[in-house]
Amino acid sequence: MTADVMDAPPAAPADGLPDRPRFWAMAAILTAVGMATLDTAIANTALPTIAADLKTTAADSVWVVNAYQLAVAAAVLPLASLGDLLGQKRVYLAGLMLFAVSSLACGLAPSLTLLELARVVQGLGAAALMSVNIALIRHIYPSRIMGRGFGRNALAVAISFAIGPTVTSTILSVATWHWLFLVNVPFCLLALGLGIVTLPTIPPLGHRFDWIAAVLTAGLFSLLVLAMGEVAHAAAWPRVAAEAAGAALCGILLLRRQRGHPAPMLAVDLFRNRVFALSALTSVCTFVAQGLAFVALPFLFQSVMGRSAVETGLLITPWSVVVAVMAPIAGKLSDRYPAGILGGLGLAILCLGMVLTATMPANPSSLDIAWRLGVCGAGFGFFQSPNLKALMSSAPLHRSGGASGIVATARLMGQSTGAALTAACFGLLANHDLTYGAILALWLGAFAAGAASIASFLRLTVRTQAAA
Repeated sequence: MTADVMDAPPAAPADGLPDRPRFWAMAAILTAVGMATLDTAIANTALPTIAADLKTTAADSVWVVNAYQLAVAAAVLPLASLGDLLGQKRVYLAGLMLFAVSSLACGLAPSLTLLELARVVQGLGAAALMSVNIALIRHIYPSRIMGRGFGRNALAVAISFAIGPTVTSTILSVATWHWLFLVNVPFCLLALGLGIVTLPTIPPLGHRFDWIAAVLTAGLFSLLVLAMGEVAHAAAWPRVAAEAAGAALCGILLLRRQRGHPAPMLAVDLFRNRVFALSALTSVCTFVAQGLAFVALPFLFQSVMGRSAVETGLLITPWSVVVAVMAPIAGKLSDRYPAGILGGLGLAILCLGMVLTATMPANPSSLDIAWRLGVCGAGFGFFQSPNLKALMSSAPLHRSGGASGIVATARLMGQSTGAALTAACFGLLANHDLTYGAILALWLGAFAAGAASIASFLRLTVRTQAAA
């Protein structure tokens, strides 16, 4: 590393890092975030290959994805709380190390069982990264240009999603599926080295880590995600009801235990700030819309329109590509204009894009599909950075970890809800052509995006009242 990289940033910067340390700190964060995002896309795309090589069924191989998602859902908020107590830098670097070791274990796994166990550990590493990365960006960037940092984070996520299928196909064309995980290791080590010397050290809070609250939080969100996944796979209703009841019980006990806590693990106290609450609601509704679209569209393209899996991946790519273009632009604008306006306009565009997609011709050309999903991507990309800035800025600086955990949880729960709603649409119209279920899901996505747009604009009334 150069001497510039090795110049350690000041501990607990008052208002962000200087330009050069900021560049390298963001390089550490974006490398890790992009890698974790890419790994999710790669695992989904490679499932058929993994199932065939390990001589297992498609249904059993799905747990390669589910194990990862459940680990993330269970651990995000406890690790965000741990970041407040130990410092976000420590949790982030530990997550990177865990992600590297588990990626190596995934790549060397000789059986499905060992691969699934390694994926659980990898999910814990990813949860550590997701739980504190937004909080770290808040400390890396000065408040006057914080939106740019969130825009670059959104850019890294969008690019990783966009290139996921291409990276998977390229690796599988020259190597076995094991290398899909093994390639993570050198990037983890690079990000780890950069992070050690460039990420800011943030003073921890003084209270103890609540292990009972951590168990209840893990139970609440893992059971919720599991229940929604069971709905998506048409599981027996008594089983789904038991999981939902277990989640509700964990939630009630968690709220009782955390009552009056200065920094609760599930940061319900932050929701007393209406801007924070509306920003979180906006995020959940938007990711519900995204979840509905990303699950329904592959069925529509492959099962109804007869497109191949490769064509389907390429047709969905414009959404992520346009997000990558719009995210940094929206990030810069969010440093000058209210998030309520930028997010509201972006989500109105997303709503329009979903309506246009739901009403496209029965046999559309690739161009007909691509420009509609490009409109969706433009709206989604215009929303992300301003909304992140509004959500994080409305929380006290010392509660950045808790707010960052809410960001990750809102995304996860929104996407899981969208997937479950899509399954419900297909189940509701099971006696009809798949077209009807997919179109209903897209209309629900348009409704969710419209609701998110309204929630975003409502933040303007809160600002006006506060100013008065």
